[in-house]
Amino acid sequence: MANQRTILHVDMDAFFAAVEQRDNPNLRGKPVAVGGSAESRGVVAAASYEARRYGIRSAMPTAEAQQRCPELIIVAPDHTKYRRFSEQIMALLAEYTPLVEQVSVDEAFLDVTGSLRLHGSATHIGQQIRQRISHDFQLTASVGIGPNKFVAKLASEQAKPDGLLAIEPDQVCEFLAPLPVAALWGVGETTAGKLHRLGFTTIGQLQQCNVDELLAQFGKHGRRLAELARGQDDSPIQTHRERKSVSHEQTFAEDTRDRQFLRSKLLELSERVGHRLRSGQFKGRTATLKLRFSDFHTITRSTTLTEPTNSDRQIYRSVGGLLDAVNLARRKVRLVGVAVSNLDTGQQPQLLATANSRESEVDRAMDAVRERFGTTSVQRARLVDEDSTDSQPED
Repeated sequence: MANQRTILHVDMDAFFAAVEQRDNPNLRGKPVAVGGSAESRGVVAAASYEARRYGIRSAMPTAEAQQRCPELIIVAPDHTKYRRFSEQIMALLAEYTPLVEQVSVDEAFLDVTGSLRLHGSATHIGQQIRQRISHDFQLTASVGIGPNKFVAKLASEQAKPDGLLAIEPDQVCEFLAPLPVAALWGVGETTAGKLHRLGFTTIGQLQQCNVDELLAQFGKHGRRLAELARGQDDSPIQTHRERKSVSHEQTFAEDTRDRQFLRSKLLELSERVGHRLRSGQFKGRTATLKLRFSDFHTITRSTTLTEPTNSDRQIYRSVGGLLDAVNLARRKVRLVGVAVSNLDTGQQPQLLATANSRESEVDRAMDAVRERFGTTSVQRARLVDEDSTDSQPED
């Protein structure tokens, strides 16, 4: 077929945990989880394959993970180190094709359709990538190959860990048939439950279903289900993924309704969000406060800013004002988060220096000091003190 694509999905194996095992020989061969401590009610961000044998997985509370495996070694995450490895790996992938879509810090899609004459078959490219990642970084990756992103992604999942699986176009339906319907993109718990009630548990059963029946049950989504069940996916490689928001959150060791404490955490989170915005040359128009209470009920409150900003102070004032409006009399807070969304590049020239722009200049100066001397080398103690008088008395 003239327009047939060849797509690779490259997925690092247990990336965070593997990086920690790489850098610390004492961790190799042992169950390792990267995440927060049980004492701080942290969660698992990544688990080594040794830990996964105990049923430990990402997003699991660390306390539960330690119950499943008392020998589990907990390592605090080092995201700066992971990003450095990620950037180097993505640069390696770009040597094989300019059509690279980075999906997350540890996975990417590659369209190698136009690279086959130069680099050889897709299988050869996939093996080369795996060998170079092993040699250059002492890490392992799994590679899936298919005629589209959907099939390539499922192939890499089947190849894990440290494997390669290529699915030819005429093998797609046979490959998909035994997989559960939940493997289809866009099928969450609710849709999977409805499919099960209709008698569909495998993709192969959906392949035999009349499209009109799926349209009647699921509307427009029914056609997408029918297409994916047959391995049809024309979604393009997106070499530039537009960032929609920047956020940070923190879970506390103990639930609290202490507004002063909450404001100090909002300041820390606002500075982290502001730093990431400035690093990416973004400004945002919407600030959002996230609160999760002791009963796990979660709320978000948002406000539209008068002008786009990446100023720590403006972000902090906005979410602090949102916190003031929340009644904490009945429930304590377990988690707090700060997000800025509706982003733009923030590159429009300004004829006059506004308070916002002047504050951003101060923020950038602080960024430079922190990058050189460490994140705790300069702190804004005054900001909390200065604004604490604005907060409402305890409910």
